[in-house]
Amino acid sequence: MCGISGMLVQAGFEKLVNRDNLQKMAESIKYRGPDDAGYYISGPLGFAFRRLSIIDLDNGHQPMCNEDGSVWVIYNGEIYNYASLRKDLIARGHIFKTKTDTETIIHLYEEMGTECTSLLRGMFAFAIWDDKKKMLFCARDRFGIKPFYYSQDPQGFFFGSEIKSFISLVGEKQVLPSALDYYLTYGYTPADQTIFKGIHKLPAGHQLTVTQSNKPAIERYWDIKIQPVYDITEEEWAHNLLEKLRESIKIRLRSDVPLGVLLSGGIDSGAVTALAAELSHEPLKTFSLGFREKEHDELPLTRIISERYQTDHHELVLEPQSLDILPSLISLFDEPFADQSAIPTFFICRYAREVVTVALSGDGGDELFAGYSHYAKFNKINKLHEATGGLLHPLFKLLHQSLPISIPGYGLSYYLSRPIGKLPAFVCKWKEHERRLAYRPEFSEIIKGRRPEDEKIKIINQSKSQGIDLATETDMRTWLIDDVLTKVDRASMANSLEVRVPILDHEFAELAFKIPSSLKLKNGNGKYIFKKALANHLPGKILSQPKRGFGIPLRKWFKNDLQDYLHDTIGQKNSPLNEYIDPRYVSDLIHKHNSGFRDLNQKIWTLVVLHEWLSKFKSH
Repeated sequence: MCGISGMLVQAGFEKLVNRDNLQKMAESIKYRGPDDAGYYISGPLGFAFRRLSIIDLDNGHQPMCNEDGSVWVIYNGEIYNYASLRKDLIARGHIFKTKTDTETIIHLYEEMGTECTSLLRGMFAFAIWDDKKKMLFCARDRFGIKPFYYSQDPQGFFFGSEIKSFISLVGEKQVLPSALDYYLTYGYTPADQTIFKGIHKLPAGHQLTVTQSNKPAIERYWDIKIQPVYDITEEEWAHNLLEKLRESIKIRLRSDVPLGVLLSGGIDSGAVTALAAELSHEPLKTFSLGFREKEHDELPLTRIISERYQTDHHELVLEPQSLDILPSLISLFDEPFADQSAIPTFFICRYAREVVTVALSGDGGDELFAGYSHYAKFNKINKLHEATGGLLHPLFKLLHQSLPISIPGYGLSYYLSRPIGKLPAFVCKWKEHERRLAYRPEFSEIIKGRRPEDEKIKIINQSKSQGIDLATETDMRTWLIDDVLTKVDRASMANSLEVRVPILDHEFAELAFKIPSSLKLKNGNGKYIFKKALANHLPGKILSQPKRGFGIPLRKWFKNDLQDYLHDTIGQKNSPLNEYIDPRYVSDLIHKHNSGFRDLNQKIWTLVVLHEWLSKFKSH
């Protein structure tokens, strides 16, 4: 696991390709790879690299090249099928100097060109310089577990694992208004954009080629295709899932450094722990985080799993003072990022790193197997619309407009009033009418005619899925990549910890895509078939637990320990938020939350993060 960055400049800008610039790029993300650094310059091309040593500790120096030095690569990730690929490539005459997965990518590219990504099983973001073709080839893994940012301007093409690695080289930094609106709506920025004008994300499952004289050509090499198969029994699905997950975990236990599991009280990390413990030849190390507030504390549940599998268990309790880490997280993410669970994720990764260098996590199970509560809600709403032929939709629209926001059921009326079949686009932190009330008129005018919801509706319109499959697919294309996996990558790599995600192995996911949604969400019970697959491996108390997020007790913290903090940040008269948000709205928001009128902690948190980010952005 590593940090990559580099540039391919236009004619006349070769002076940018120097060791000082490359060294600054690498140093800015040193925490992603504290063990080694490497650089490569070839005319208009410059590579910078930081390494976290995991496999073949002594021989994995990058940038790495082929036998004649015509192909060079820098790479962040793990290729889990590299041993079989290596064997086949040797049989075809390729000569290997190391036992790394990195070198496998080089020779596979020599053999297959840009089609090599189709055979890679794992998580990755890489850049290959083909010196003969004078072409840069870059790719990102299927689910976007590893990040890849880039910018194309008149000087050339710049890229990196994080924005900070190259942002100082790409001209004036400007906030992209539509991305800021999207952030306030969902808590993260869109799949192909960032908060900065001109800086983009390479979408998951995509690759690009760029030359000195041409703009990047981007293409998709893999896609989510949900195609249910109906002639397989529940028992067969459960058996197939268990065996494929076991195999996915087994290939992720390969490591030349200490390894463990990030264990919450949920089914997904419990499944990973159970199977990893069975496959391990020594007690598995597990790491869990809890809170003083019992409704958020999952430590009693994690102990049930730990005791069953006799793991070497480690526990950490988080306090309100943990919010002191926020300025550091702002720097870490480069963009405003409002997932509260980034804080506990950061602390559990830091805690685990004291003992291990690699950790497995359970991310992805809720999206693959319909585990979130809103899937059941959408299922009921869809059935209601079907039963009434959609005739009640206009009535619900009027009802929602007339209901006070304080009454129970207001949230449900919001979904009932949304366009039929488009509900996944409206799972958000700030609803459209709330944003209209909060925004200053000047900002509303700038973003007039554009809605963040329309970006997700576009995804929905392009999908062939229906019902619950449509909801899970939408979340996999947006929330999973741009929130969940972004959070895990930054929180882990900030602590030089590699996190592997066996549930998002693409072969396991493709198996899940074939399972009918009626076996994922059955009688209102999410993850039905996944739970059945694990019935003999997890205690009933774990399997029967309702879905709980990995959040923090902000509702209580904001009302008690952190009241002064709110007034000192978003409550300031000179807060940079005031350029976008009406300060009277912010004051009213805090008052309503503290009075118990509504639980508004998510909205408050998006503003706290944006305040901190703008404060940092404006000061640079």
